Amino acid sequence: MDYNGSAMVAMKGKNCVAIAADTRLSQQLCTISQNMQKVFKVNDKCLFGLAGLGTDVATYSKQLKMKTNMYKLTEDRDIKASTFTDLVATSLYEKRFGPYFVVPVVAGLDEKEDGEFEPVIASYDYIG
Repeated sequence: MDYNGSAMVAMKGKNCVAIAADTRLSQQLCTISQNMQKVFKVNDKCLFGLAGLGTDVATYSKQLKMKTNMYKLTEDRDIKASTFTDLVATSLYEKRFGPYFVVPVVAGLDEKEDGEFEPVIASYDYIG
């Protein structure tokens, strides 16, 4: 996290969630870019943010995009936020001996009965 660190926070409220992150890409104290994408949309009810090494953020976000697309094709529905949190954890654990240097934050809403939503927030270390 010394090399391309980041600041990221997730919060939840009644029937809502949010993620806030900086957009700065730096190499220690030197700014490389001020518009790096660190928060990604999974679907209409789920977001995830990735802090960490810039190249691993790009690689891991594309891997999760591929896995969620495969889920949508096989299950014929969008992935729930709670299921996505499990997917993130298992994807990180798969690479435990050569981990991605990312710290994911997931925020989403799981639909309950009668139009209510349950907020889901999760954060991980390098191995899920």
